Amino acid sequence: MASDWEILQKKLSERFGGEMDYDSILFMIGLNELGKPFQKYKKDQKLEVMHVAICTLLEPFGFYEFEGKDDDGWPHWKLKENLPHLEAKQQNKLIIDAIIDYFKKGEFI
Repeated sequence: MASDWEILQKKLSERFGGEMDYDSILFMIGLNELGKPFQKYKKDQKLEVMHVAICTLLEPFGFYEFEGKDDDGWPHWKLKENLPHLEAKQQNKLIIDAIIDYFKKGEFI
């Protein structure tokens, strides 16, 4: 039986017409939260978009608190609690679980 992660990747790949890996899903979440998907982004801006996704995903776990948007419409968070030191595999699982929760809330999966 396919995992929720595999199901999500398959649905996103079908919807967007290409393979959706971890980074591309994070970027897509960041764009969704930013509300400015139809722009070209420089490399450093792409990292900022992915940071928006990470903060959004980790907010329900109590690590970040949304503070609001700046004059350019970029959201900002305050770090409430330092992330515990996690091995790469544990960190990956935490983010994947948060991604799955994000899409379940949106009733995508």
